[in-house]
Amino acid sequence: MRAGEEMLVPEHQNCRQSWRWRGGRATTSAVLGLALLVFSGVMFLRFTSPSQDGALNSSDPVLVDLTLVKNAKEKGALCLDGTLPGYHFLKGFDSGADNWLIHLEGGGWCHDLESCNARKYTVYGSSSRMERQVPFTGILSNLPSYNPDFFNWNKVKIRYCDGASFSGDVEETEQNGTTLYFRGERIWKAVMEELLLNGLATAKKALLTGCSAGGLATYIHCDDFKALLPNAETVKCMADGGFFLDVKDISGKSSMHDFYSDVVHLQDVGKMFPNCISRMDAAKCFFPEEITKSISTPVFILNSAYDAWQVKNVLAPGYSDPSNLWASCKLDIKKCNPIQIKILEGFRAALLDDISDVKTKKDWGIFVDSCFVHCQSLRNITWHSPYYQRINNKTIAESTGDWYFDRREVKEIDGPYPCNPTCVNDGF
Repeated sequence: MRAGEEMLVPEHQNCRQSWRWRGGRATTSAVLGLALLVFSGVMFLRFTSPSQDGALNSSDPVLVDLTLVKNAKEKGALCLDGTLPGYHFLKGFDSGADNWLIHLEGGGWCHDLESCNARKYTVYGSSSRMERQVPFTGILSNLPSYNPDFFNWNKVKIRYCDGASFSGDVEETEQNGTTLYFRGERIWKAVMEELLLNGLATAKKALLTGCSAGGLATYIHCDDFKALLPNAETVKCMADGGFFLDVKDISGKSSMHDFYSDVVHLQDVGKMFPNCISRMDAAKCFFPEEITKSISTPVFILNSAYDAWQVKNVLAPGYSDPSNLWASCKLDIKKCNPIQIKILEGFRAALLDDISDVKTKKDWGIFVDSCFVHCQSLRNITWHSPYYQRINNKTIAESTGDWYFDRREVKEIDGPYPCNPTCVNDGF
């Protein structure tokens, strides 16, 4: 729900108890509506020319240049189309000069030659198509008002151009007459090697994070990242919107499992999980439910219980709904009927079951809200806002910082929809 809408739904009395238990206050919709107007006006005034000097005298998102990886070609670390991989680097300053935050970009996957060939003509398959500058917002922002704990760290956004969450590695490039480079694992290594030479090796504190397919990559490479920094004081990982579920869709088919199976076999991803594939299907090993079981580095799981991308593509993909009964629901959770809400509750229950073991890990963190959204760490409004995306009266940024710096144990799990009145809900 957005601020200004009715906060509590009478027929959901459990929501009232759940929200109050988690620290929310029954502020009137009129007051929240006024706050929204003020906040919107402030946000409007913030859109002016950005700079890249790291100064705090501007409220604009800084624009950061694209850097192509040196010696990547010699290492065979190439995007799908054979171009050099890239990243955006913003230097840290003051107390954050020795700390590093690495973000892995997301953007889905390609699962067959046709989709991968099409992908190589996009920003997700070729650095020649990538923006030469991107704004750093949310967890990448250099402004303490938007990013209180990590604003002055060295920050890197690694661009995603391999189609398999930085995990594929196939030597052959000729695929039935089509030239494709499945080299995500090599891209990961090549970027890390370059960053280590540019100061990452002496990091005191470090955080690996990523969104969506980059969130999945964060789970995959978390322990690898920790191993690169044996002398760092603190190394942790935070995966945003990357906990994809191995559940049946509304037609009863395991569509996401089948899709991942294609990705894994096409790009030989299975060798990333030698212990897992010795026990089960390689596709199953690509799901966070299994990956997290073997991670030893502390991880923060940031996810929506009603992930908007997964609702559309995992739970109710187009082919599973020939009568298009889910069309409105997939665009706006407020338009879901009672039967659909019940199915969504089953999806939420599956997520909570998959992360149940994490609750017992004291050094791991959880922030699972009931917002209809996908990826929340890269947007100022969802990452750290006076009004939005809160549980127990804490923003995602505050909860992540509390967990990273060991200020408190963070295991925040929201009540079921529509309990949280602070949600910014997205559709696709």
